Amino acid sequence: MTTITKNQGKRALPFDEPRLNRFIANVTAGFPKLDVDSFSEKVSRSIESSDTYKAAQITNLLIMTALENIGMDTPDWTYVAARTHIRDLYKQAATNRVYDASKKYGDFYALLTTLTNRGVYSPYLLEQYSKEEIQQLAELIDPARDDKFTYIGLRTLSDRYLARDKDGRVFELPQERWLVIAMHLMSKEPADQRLELVAESYWALSNLYMTVATPTLTNAGKAYGQLSSCFIDTVDDSLQGIYDSNSDVAQLSKGGGGIGVYLGKVRSRGSNIRGHKGASSGVIPWMKQLNNTAVSVDQLGQRKGAIAVYLDVWHKDIFSFLDAKLNNGDERLRTHDLFTGVCLPDLFMETVQKRGDWFLFDPHEVRDVMGYSLEDFFDEKKGEGSFRDKYDECVRNNDLSKEKVAAIDIFKGIMKSQLETGTPYMFYRDSVNRQNANSHKGMIYCSNLCTEIAQNQSPTTQEEQHTHDGKIIKTYTPGDFVVCNLSSINLARAVMDDVLERLVPIQVRMLDNVIDLNTIEVLQATLTNQKYRAVGLGTFGWHHLLALKGIVWETKAAVRYAGELYEQIAYLTIKASTDLAKEKGAYPAFGESDWSTGAYFDKHDYAGGKWDALRNEVIATGIRNGYLMAVAPNASTSIIAGSSASIDPIFNIEYSEEKSDYKIPVTAPDINQHTFLYYKSAYNIDQHWSIRQNAERQKHVDQAISFNLYVKNNIKAKELLDLHMAAWDSGLKTTYYTRSTSKEIVECEWCAS
Repeated sequence: MTTITKNQGKRALPFDEPRLNRFIANVTAGFPKLDVDSFSEKVSRSIESSDTYKAAQITNLLIMTALENIGMDTPDWTYVAARTHIRDLYKQAATNRVYDASKKYGDFYALLTTLTNRGVYSPYLLEQYSKEEIQQLAELIDPARDDKFTYIGLRTLSDRYLARDKDGRVFELPQERWLVIAMHLMSKEPADQRLELVAESYWALSNLYMTVATPTLTNAGKAYGQLSSCFIDTVDDSLQGIYDSNSDVAQLSKGGGGIGVYLGKVRSRGSNIRGHKGASSGVIPWMKQLNNTAVSVDQLGQRKGAIAVYLDVWHKDIFSFLDAKLNNGDERLRTHDLFTGVCLPDLFMETVQKRGDWFLFDPHEVRDVMGYSLEDFFDEKKGEGSFRDKYDECVRNNDLSKEKVAAIDIFKGIMKSQLETGTPYMFYRDSVNRQNANSHKGMIYCSNLCTEIAQNQSPTTQEEQHTHDGKIIKTYTPGDFVVCNLSSINLARAVMDDVLERLVPIQVRMLDNVIDLNTIEVLQATLTNQKYRAVGLGTFGWHHLLALKGIVWETKAAVRYAGELYEQIAYLTIKASTDLAKEKGAYPAFGESDWSTGAYFDKHDYAGGKWDALRNEVIATGIRNGYLMAVAPNASTSIIAGSSASIDPIFNIEYSEEKSDYKIPVTAPDINQHTFLYYKSAYNIDQHWSIRQNAERQKHVDQAISFNLYVKNNIKAKELLDLHMAAWDSGLKTTYYTRSTSKEIVECEWCAS
């Protein structure tokens, strides 16, 4: 007879097989196709093969045995493993919080007070809500919704996002995390509607209809960290500006933000400094400095900082920039820990097509000789406009030094780096700026760490410094320092359950509230956040949704559906923001924007019926958020929600998620004999179909989209070039990683939403 030991061997009981079978019947309920009898027999045999067996080991045995059974024909074993794991979490939380584990969830108010007293939660929630309100909200908690998790989803949430005490012990449970987030994001709403809005937010989160950005998921309600995902800085061409930017990047990285940095204004190698010819070392040394910051200032101790740097394709340092991540060459010129992006005007892409010559300039010299900055111009329409005129002026001016190269040679450098490192990202600056709804207030020079954000940028400059009463006073003119506030719709759940009309308004409100609740140590970012009130409502689960609807990826039907669905989401998002403006006011920079004039609707061909009515509403009452939609990569949060990432196709129908201490079998979501036909690996999909889909989607997304290209490692240069040309020609604003079968890419988690 096997003896089961508990409490570190202090208790010993005979193995109770009927009790185990009752537990197994409970966690397998609702899955009639699973061979539960064989599962039970295997678990019992394993236990009975030993004289003694620890009770804690039984939980692990049940999970491992369930995971071993996962396959295309039996994917539901992941839910059995998840149900086993959540019941173990219930036990751990009950022990640590001292309540009866059979209740699953303990006293919510006691949880808030305990973790606040221990410095894990901020006192904020207890200050904002009364005990009676908290107890009323606790009644929203529905433990049955824990059964919606796959095992890898629950494991990801519990290991990385649930609040624990400072010894790492389980205190917070999944439904409590959702409720804490909902309470935090609705905390400043009017008292007469706040509890109702918390309930609506909890409904959206707990049903996995949407996810919030990773910083919000991690930090809401807690004593540290901020809520926004990513930031974009524009570096001024001055020693002060460069070092100030590095300091700002470090502050944001410390608080859990990913950073995009535009270096296009910084003078090139060999440029003049205060009249001394050839004195400048160019952008590479400053990239080295940022690289060190990324490594040394980690994100809340969880991972090293994440920084992407962007440079214009006409900058004289472009070749060394493209080589900066390569694995060979002079290590003094390498920045392996940065991500790179290149900013491309239409004229350059046209020149590549023609196999023509391209000219490189020093931005400092252009400003000095020409009296303007070349990067400050873009083409209003493809084939005509001001950038090409200014570029041509620079080419023809004999007083301006320049370097002539073959445009295709630059593109070869781009593609070589992409196949070796996955980057640079591509930023099509004319397409972006033509669609900028706030061009009356500035220019968009680059995107962010994950290429989905496109908002006005400008450098912050120090005007003066002086002493006063023994203190040093510095005065700055703040630039537009971009902030990304993200969340994403789970398309597979929300569309199939037909809840978009209910979901989007509460999601937009949650995003808008992040702006007022967030604490950002870089003050110009706070000012920019308030000026534009920019949010990025995105999506994930696109491939999952296509499979559920029986739509093949490589078809006109999928392309058409992408346009129809994202037009619907765009309408609901604009409507929700307009309704918020009626309640709370329009964003400060609304006047003279494309929103205020109606030009936004003209540029997107939104006319007739409901669109005309919405246009009139926006013009009359304003809109709450100057930027509205952005589709982020959201790899980690889509795992939590049990769906496919972003707008990407799946990698494989079956694979194993490997972490440092475990390996979890995973199948495509909702895989069965019907959906199987509609799941195809990303690397086997004709990428031109993906580009066509994304072109339809991009028409309705006012910012940009994290769009990956998936290629085989033996792809021919011409084929990859053709993909990039197709992406640009179809109006895409950005492309993210070029994912080769030979290159493993670390996922960006701080834009995950």
